[in-house]
Amino acid sequence: MIDEKLLVAQLKNSDTQEKAFRTLISLYKERLYWHIRKIVLSHDDADDILQNTFIKVFKNIHSFKENSKLYSWMYRIATNESITFINKKATKHHIDISELQHKMVDDLQEDLYYSGDEIQQLLQKAIFTLPQKQQLVFNMKYFDEIKYSEMSEILETSVGSLKASYFHAVKKIEKFLKSH
Repeated sequence: MIDEKLLVAQLKNSDTQEKAFRTLISLYKERLYWHIRKIVLSHDDADDILQNTFIKVFKNIHSFKENSKLYSWMYRIATNESITFINKKATKHHIDISELQHKMVDDLQEDLYYSGDEIQQLLQKAIFTLPQKQQLVFNMKYFDEIKYSEMSEILETSVGSLKASYFHAVKKIEKFLKSH
């Protein structure tokens, strides 16, 4: 396990920044990719957003205040980049976000990098019926197994609110799956 404080110091030092950034990418690339992919579903879109996330991290590392974990800060950037991407895509196509999300789930079948079966696709459809915050909370808790305390840092929301969001998300997903 790498010392996060040391890595941050190396990232902020121009002499060690490049090597530290390569280390950062190798440590977090896969976890961030899958977090983004759960939000945008498309491999190509997730790759682009991941790249944008690392660019933002690189450009803004000096403003990282270290009052949260580095990973939590990067996770927040990745989440915000993903949400911004979805919002821009919906605006560009002149449709609302829920319409876009239904299209994204339908497009999964044609995605060469998606290997899910019918049940997994049905679960994705159920998740996409949730409000955006509940989607994020459900994905982070169910798939990523992130603790509520960490989630609270990332999403800047109280633990109680996150627990309530997860509870309601699970109930809505159960209802959706029972009706299909």
